[in-house]
Order: sequence, then structure tokens, then C-alpha cells
Amino acid sequence: MHKRFIVISYRLAFGLLALVAVTVQFVQGFDRQGYNPVNFFHFFTIESNIFAAGILLLAGFAALKSKPHSDRFARLRGAATVYMTVTGIVYVSLLSGLEASLQTPTPWINTVLHYVMPIVVLGDWLLMPPRRRIAFGRAAAWLVFPAAYGVYSLIRGHFVDWYPYPFLNPTEQGYAGVAMTGMVIAMAIVAIVWAVSQIPGWRSTRRR
Repeated sequence: MHKRFIVISYRLAFGLLALVAVTVQFVQGFDRQGYNPVNFFHFFTIESNIFAAGILLLAGFAALKSKPHSDRFARLRGAATVYMTVTGIVYVSLLSGLEASLQTPTPWINTVLHYVMPIVVLGDWLLMPPRRRIAFGRAAAWLVFPAAYGVYSLIRGHFVDWYPYPFLNPTEQGYAGVAMTGMVIAMAIVAIVWAVSQIPGWRSTRRR
């Protein structure tokens, strides 16, 4: 009962915290010159945090009602875990120090979206994994969104002359540079997908 209360509490608390951080940052943006509210929602960080916050809140309410998760919801949790892990790793390795261009200049919001939430969502998956391992063939569906995001960002950027991240900007990196960085990130995401999908089976083996 004590563990269940802790799980419910942190899921609801951090889910709400992420939504508050996104909302406050969105509203604060109107105070900056040249702010484009449409572009704000084209950052992978914002999209992944909104998705992860929704999953945490749904998982928290499910735990509150003692409802077991379906296999489909487990896969959604896995997707949120992958996307938030990618958000944290890419920020730390490629984007740290670019908060102004990422539209997260407020320190506490930047910390919540780029550090706290990736750790919380991954920690939740490690602490409360699904009962059954997710086959990598099914988990591979998690790759669709990052791939579609990258392609869409390049196409949209060509027409609106704005790219959410420097490594997606061919006017600065060149298409060869964008392709090379994209391949490295893609391989990292595949590795993350495999690791996240294997965690439930690894935990089951440890319990046995």
C-alpha cells in the first residue's frame, strides 16, 4: 500500500509539473520579440513532455483505481520512456547552452523539461515495468514518431525557413551534416528502444 501511494503521488505530481512548465513557458513566450507560438509546439522536447505528462497522469489515475494496465497502454508507456530518454540525452549531448533558441530560457522550466522529466519517466519504467517483455518487433513502432518528426521538420523548415534544432538545419550544417547527425541519433534511438523493451523481461528474470 505504501509503495502504491508513492507511485500514485509521483506520477500525478510530475505529470502536472510538466504540463505547468510547458504552459508557463508557452505564455511567457509572448513577452519575447519574434515569438511564434506555432513553432513552440514543433520542438521535440515540448511534444515528448506533453505526451509523457499525459501518460503519467493516466498511469497515476489507473493506479489510484487499482486498474491493471493493458498491453496497449504498456506500449504507450514504453514510447513515452523512449522519447523522454532521447530528449534528455540529445539535450545534454548536443543542445546544452542553447536554451534561448530552444525557447526554454527560464531555468526551472528548462530543468524540468530536459532533466527532471526524462529521469522521472525512465525511473517510472524501471520501478514499475510491464509484467511482460515487449517484443522488439512491436517496440520498433516507437521509431515511427522520431523518424516522422525529423522528416517533417526538414520539409516544414524548407518552407517556413525555421528549424527547431541546429542539427536539423541544412542551411547551417549542410544536408550531409544533417544526414550524418541524423544517422547517429537514429542508431542511438534504436539502441534505446531495444533497451527499454527488454527491461520488463530483465526485471521478471530478476524476480524469479
